[in-house]
Amino acid sequence: MTIGDISPKKERKSRRSKHVVDEKAPLLPKRQDEAGGYDEFNGASFTGAVFNLSTTIVGAGIMALPATMKVLGLILGIAMIVFMAFLTDASIEFLLRFSRAGKSTSYGGLMGDAFGKYGRIFLQVCVLVNNIGVLIVYMIIIGDVLSGTSSSGVHHAGVLEGWLGEHWWNGRTFVLIVTTLGIFSPLACFKRIDSLRFTSALSVALAVVFLVITVGIAIIKLISGTVMMPRLLPDVTDLTSFWKLFTTVPVLVTAYICHYNVHSIDNELEDSTQIRPVVRTALALCSTVYIMTSFFGFLLFGDATMDDVLANFDTNLGIPYSSLLNDAVRVSYAAHLMLVFPIVFYPLRLNMDGLLFPYSSPLAQSNIRFACITAGLIAVIFLGANFIPSIWDAFQFTGATAAVCLGFIFPAAVTLRNHHFIATKKDKMLALFMIVLAVFSNAVAIYSDAYALFKKNSGAGPRA
Repeated sequence: MTIGDISPKKERKSRRSKHVVDEKAPLLPKRQDEAGGYDEFNGASFTGAVFNLSTTIVGAGIMALPATMKVLGLILGIAMIVFMAFLTDASIEFLLRFSRAGKSTSYGGLMGDAFGKYGRIFLQVCVLVNNIGVLIVYMIIIGDVLSGTSSSGVHHAGVLEGWLGEHWWNGRTFVLIVTTLGIFSPLACFKRIDSLRFTSALSVALAVVFLVITVGIAIIKLISGTVMMPRLLPDVTDLTSFWKLFTTVPVLVTAYICHYNVHSIDNELEDSTQIRPVVRTALALCSTVYIMTSFFGFLLFGDATMDDVLANFDTNLGIPYSSLLNDAVRVSYAAHLMLVFPIVFYPLRLNMDGLLFPYSSPLAQSNIRFACITAGLIAVIFLGANFIPSIWDAFQFTGATAAVCLGFIFPAAVTLRNHHFIATKKDKMLALFMIVLAVFSNAVAIYSDAYALFKKNSGAGPRA
């Protein structure tokens, strides 16, 4: 089957009046006589592509970044955000360059070209693990924000409960059913990722609203003298506190994972030479949002910053209209995640189809298969969000492991494999650095998290 135009990038600068490509993104091209596009689609714009990629990047990870400042300090924390942005840009450049050399129009196609069938399957499994976990977390957060949660043993009222009181129709399950049927399902039915450009723009705007409110509150409290300048450097007093620094790496890696959508966005661009500026613009935009959120979130709450900074907006902020501002922050964040959902769901569906039906026609050409996979995945995510209400610890391991493979290990492995003999010595050194950094830092992070979890459980045992 064909994914679309598989000519080299330099030969396809414009896609106007051509078929759109990559409606079957995860698959390797098998037959070159099939087209899978829409004649009326002239290609995605630069702005739409930037918004879609930015929305892929900015998800729930933004809420954990202020907590990384608490561990790393402002100077090292901001430096790590910038460093990870440059490393992400380099890894995406590897993907695009080797895809062009191998005429691959998908991440799965690239892995298949470099490592064969099992390389493609391994990539698809990692996308499934990462994206299903992320989407379940999104839905859980939305339920927590709107309907409240009692997973910690203490009930925290949701926004709807605070506004309207406790009723069956603003309970967690019913709210998630309405959200799934009214928002997630319609947005998940688009067959082109460019169709989500407007919701992506709104999603980025909502993230900016959260940032503006946080900055405003921090500045007001700074002027009034009720906040102090946060710590600039990490507080390393022993070996344990040193190893704890590495626990921030999975958060920083996850914050920039967008690799599974790069090919889909590239394939729909009207001018395919714009993909590098699209990537760099999106990374610059998201890095700016990340740095400001981290700085002002940590400035506002200091050492009281929680792992999910959204939880800090559940108390009196000590300024006028505190309750209103708290609700505005939580509602804007919940709405942001609702609009991020379809962007993350898009590659999930494509890779699930590629795993189950590797040699079938493009997914967009089979409405029955498209509908069944869409409905099945949404049902799994909905059930996971309702019956696994506390999954942070589980996905701290599986999510970080799959994410680091997608973001750094796979692009570096393709570069070291050098199937088309285009990697320079500098490329290979950078690729080796990526793998060593990813494996070492995540191994330390998993060990540290597992040790902390074991210590907490063993400490709770005698009291029971």
